[in-house]
This record gives sequence, C-alpha cells and structure tokens, in this order.
Amino acid sequence: MRVAIVSERTVFHEFTDGRERLHRIATNLDARGHDVIVYCAQWWPDYPETIEHEGITYRGVTVSESKAAFLTRIPWVVALDRPDVIHATPEPPAVVAAAKFAAVPARAPLVVEWFGDESLPDSRVTRYAAKMPDTVVTPSELVRTHVREHGATSENTRVIPESIDASLIDGVEPDEDADIVYARGLDADANVQTLLLALAELRRRDWSATIIGDGPRREAVESAAADLRIDDRITFAGDLDRAERLSIYRGAHTFVHTAFRENFATELLWALACGCIGIVEYQAESSAHELIETYPRSFRVTDDEELTEAIREAAGMERLDRDPSLDRYDHEDVLDRYLDCYRDLREEQGLF
Repeated sequence: MRVAIVSERTVFHEFTDGRERLHRIATNLDARGHDVIVYCAQWWPDYPETIEHEGITYRGVTVSESKAAFLTRIPWVVALDRPDVIHATPEPPAVVAAAKFAAVPARAPLVVEWFGDESLPDSRVTRYAAKMPDTVVTPSELVRTHVREHGATSENTRVIPESIDASLIDGVEPDEDADIVYARGLDADANVQTLLLALAELRRRDWSATIIGDGPRREAVESAAADLRIDDRITFAGDLDRAERLSIYRGAHTFVHTAFRENFATELLWALACGCIGIVEYQAESSAHELIETYPRSFRVTDDEELTEAIREAAGMERLDRDPSLDRYDHEDVLDRYLDCYRDLREEQGLF
C-alpha cells in the first residue's frame, strides 16, 4: 500500500508525543513492506527536494517553514504521487483541507491523526478539520470526545491506542528495589502530591517507592516528600531510558497514575505489561482510567485516602513481572488496526 503522510512539522523539527506516534506508524508501515512518503517542511541540510531516511522517503514541500506555501503546494504534490491513503495531522488545521484537496483527484481516503497535544485554535478551520476527514483517529476516548466537540461524529472517528514493543520487556531483568512506582514528566500536571499524601498515610514502614521523571516541579516534589518525612523511602530516579524503566516496572509491585492530564497513559500501559498492579486516580482530563476499565489487576480511586487504601489492598495481590495479556498493544497488533482502517475506508469508497 502506498501511504502519504502529510505533516508540516515532524519529530526532526520538534518532538511531541503526537509526532512521535505518527513517526512510529510510518516506520512500522515501512518495516511491513508498505511504501511511505512523508510530505513536510524540509528539516535536512542542503537542498535536495527528497531524501531517504531509515527506509522512509521525505519530500520537502517547502525549504523553510512557510505555512502558506506548504498549504498551497500540498494538493498537487500529493495528488500527483497517487497514494492509496493520505494520513495527515491537524496541525495547523488548514493542512486537513489541503490534504482533502489532494485526496479527491488521487481517489484516496483521508485519515487524520489527532493525538490531543496539538496547538489548535478554537476556530472554524479547526471545526472543518474535524469534519472533513473520512476518519479521525485518536489514541483514547477522551481525545475522541474533544474531537467530537469540534464537530466530528461517531461515524468518522475511531480510537486506536498507543502501542508498545512487547519484546523489549522480555529482554530486561527485573530490578526489585521499588514496591510502588510513579513515572511521568514532573510538570504542573503531574499531581505527585496526591501520591505523596497517600504514602504518608501508610502505617507500615516497609514500603519503598521510585518516582521516575524530571521537570520544573521536581524540586517542589522532593521538598514535599521531605516535609512529609517519607523522603527516606522514596528514590527520585530522574529521567530514565526505556530499558531502565522496564527493569524497574518488572521488579515493582504497583504503578500509580495520578496526573491531571494524559491523552494516553503510555507509561501505565508499559507498567501493566510488566506485571504491575495499576492504581489510577480519576481525572476529568486524563484517559488513564480507560486502560483499566476492564483490567482485573487494577484500582480506580478519586482522592489520596482511597489511594492509600488501594495501595494497602494491592499489597495482598500476587506479584508478577510480566502480563502477556497486554501484548495486544504491541506495535504489530496496533499497526494491524491502522491497516484495517485504511482497507475499510478504501472498501467503503469502492477502491478495491
């Protein structure tokens, strides 16, 4: 299948979770043998219009970041390459209209990847971006709801979750230093305070916790732990690479998620696949609870008191270092869901 990915900015311009997801889709499609072309603003040096990078073709629609030029050129540049599917981002939202103008002559369905971390205005153009595509893909029901608030419908939206590499988990040894783990960037939405208050209420003192992540709130979090006199039982590990995180998750008993905002709780998913019991504090702007709605080794709580009780209850549950039932979120399985989406749309349009 020939897939055109339209994204003015890529992970090579600036990293975001949404761009990383689209990059992973492109990489996995290429690894599966599909022909992938990414149409973007040029991020490579010199002036070749097209380059090959790690098996993927990147076509510089513009040399510099000029939104007007990018939007003007996308319709004819993409249409001339006759893709089977066009997969675009909504940032900026006018890109969706440009991609739609390419989709019509190319006779290709338009899929828009709407992760939820895009910087989008509340405008008529954004509402068009939600309505125009044949399908808008979101990582969670939370983001799907937001897209529908912009005017999308249940018929032109579908949820495809984030994915993990299950084989990486089996390649690391468990590190059994921590009973309880928290992992996230320590910013204003981290809400580690709830976890610290819950830990301070544990009567038994034989627990240990590891907080993974760095950010502007780290110093405040460490100070709060010291004020609660539990800092001697907590390891602040900072930002760790994937292998280090997986080793800690495999050795831990419980993973706690309390963040105020999360488009998809990827670290929670990794931890569950590593055998952790999941405890999620419900937040209106976080999708984390979606992962555990039907997952038996989990608790959903609403405040620090319930979190303390959940940690106590979790202590009596079996300790695991792997849960293969979460392998359904493996990269290959999730990629199949994208391919099913592409095929469904082409079949609906009579393109097979």
